[in-house]
Amino acid sequence: MNFARPACVFLSFASTLLVAGDYDALFGAMKKAWPQVSTIAVVCDANSSKAALGTLTGAASGMKVMVVDVKGPQDMGKAIGTLTSHKPQAIVLLAGDHVAGDGSSAASFLIQRMAAQKIPTAATTEAGVKQGAALGIGPGTGGKLLANAKVAAVAGVAVPAGATAL
Repeated sequence: MNFARPACVFLSFASTLLVAGDYDALFGAMKKAWPQVSTIAVVCDANSSKAALGTLTGAASGMKVMVVDVKGPQDMGKAIGTLTSHKPQAIVLLAGDHVAGDGSSAASFLIQRMAAQKIPTAATTEAGVKQGAALGIGPGTGGKLLANAKVAAVAGVAVPAGATAL
């Protein structure tokens, strides 16, 4: 398949041979709270975030990962179009991505548009949850499971048991 920017790539991992690192807890929480999720999407500058993307895909054992490559905020409209047509079941924010990472205006845009389509977002930072990710856990939360109940309700997903509401 040849897509115009943003590029869309599907990755599938059946085992955890890669080092999963910071995303282990996130995918564990997602699988418990949202067991129906088998396809996730990540919107990022794939070339600049190669290492973090590798870590994330390594932790996504048994899930399909769709990567939507964006080079700047100007690509976010096209990214939303790609996500709308491919229908992932959840979005994961890639912490530290310079385009759509946690805390960025592009991430806020992405979270809002996807929640309206009943597609929840997950993050590894408190900033991601504060801006609308339905759940978050990882190094940026101090290992605490956090949830945004308002956005989870809009996206139509459960708030993880034991999560601290923000």
